[in-house]
Amino acid sequence: MHKNKGSVYYGDYLQLEKLLDSQLPLSRKYTDTTNGECHDEMLFIVVHQVYELWFKQILHDLNAILDTFSQTFVPESELSSVVQKLGRIKKIQGLLIGQFDVLETMTPMDFLEFRDLLIPASGFQSVQFREIEIKLGLTTDGRQNVDREFFLGRLNESDRKKLTDLETSSSLLKLVEGWLERVPFTNMKNFNFWDEYQKSIESILHDDQNIILANSAHLSEAAKNIQLDNLEGTRSTFKSLFNEKAHNELVQNKQRILSQKAILNALFIMLYRDESMLALPFQVLTSLMDIDENFTTWRYRHALLAQRMLGTKIGTGGSSGHQYLKRAADNNRVFVDLFNLSTFLIPRSRLPIIPTEIKKQLNFHV
Repeated sequence: MHKNKGSVYYGDYLQLEKLLDSQLPLSRKYTDTTNGECHDEMLFIVVHQVYELWFKQILHDLNAILDTFSQTFVPESELSSVVQKLGRIKKIQGLLIGQFDVLETMTPMDFLEFRDLLIPASGFQSVQFREIEIKLGLTTDGRQNVDREFFLGRLNESDRKKLTDLETSSSLLKLVEGWLERVPFTNMKNFNFWDEYQKSIESILHDDQNIILANSAHLSEAAKNIQLDNLEGTRSTFKSLFNEKAHNELVQNKQRILSQKAILNALFIMLYRDESMLALPFQVLTSLMDIDENFTTWRYRHALLAQRMLGTKIGTGGSSGHQYLKRAADNNRVFVDLFNLSTFLIPRSRLPIIPTEIKKQLNFHV
């Protein structure tokens, strides 16, 4: 326990003099308006500085999570701390999204009073946000061409090198992939879960086909064939889970990211989330999806703000403004494979029954 070596003063501890003296509107220096600085530039600066402070806290928690998953073996007891930190990141994201409500109290004409002073500065140059994206698993190569150009092209040399070097480190996506691959319960002695799961899938698809045929009297021949074709497509999608070649082709075509083993084990966690030993892993996976969804929401709000403030004007960093930001929201996601697991979920009533000995390992018991 650390000892208090003297009195602590609130303002000194928080470095408030330095912090509150760091808002320096450019319009104070460069405009010739009779009213001095543009009033809303202060709001613009404060909101973006607060963003950067919260990005710093997200990185602080994210780095601790990365340390945990960097271990060869992740103790069950440490997952609780991971879930807590992921939960805090989600709460912070709520604040980040909420700040758009504050920014939108500024009108487009108020923004235009000082907007040209910002060129060529841009949110593209938020190194901390780019760090977050890279550490989560969104690499430069994982972006659309237009995004790659703006990702590194607007940074100074030292920041560009910092982010390029960072991409050589293991992201949370890759570390979680390795962790999922080590889940031990899906193929144990005397019980191959996936054989039983595939039997359940075949039974479900057979029932679906019978429902289509039983109702065919109410369908046109074309409508019936469309439903049967869709069912065949569903069957092929399920088969791709267990066909390594088909899975690898999907990875090559960037339709999947995680390894086949990681996806299968993540699905097992999703299916048997009610088992005690899988409750925390399930919370980890759902929290990762929540964080991905929150950043997508944040990007959409950013795109809408850009349209609200600038219409179809280009952004200060030279991008296509609203259209660029909208594309980024649509494409810059990390944990898409986890979202897509819903494709393979089945009713609890159709789940394969786990043998008693294995079930004991999935629960805390005396």
